[in-house]
Amino acid sequence: MKKEYNLSKMKKRKNPFAKQLKKQVTIRMGVDIIEYFKDMAEETGIPYQNLINLYLQECVSSQRKLSFQ
Repeated sequence: MKKEYNLSKMKKRKNPFAKQLKKQVTIRMGVDIIEYFKDMAEETGIPYQNLINLYLQECVSSQRKLSFQ
């Protein structure tokens, strides 16, 4: 094994698994919801889209259901 590798000549390629991780969608959300997550994004330093994704992922993991009452 070499002590150092020259990566400047290495060919670039896209991650073949990246498309399987996330899918871009268009969704309409209330302004209040977006503002809530944008405020939280400023506090945490995490982009608001990532925060929304994290929250929804938590709902999926815990199999949380909406109550329509």
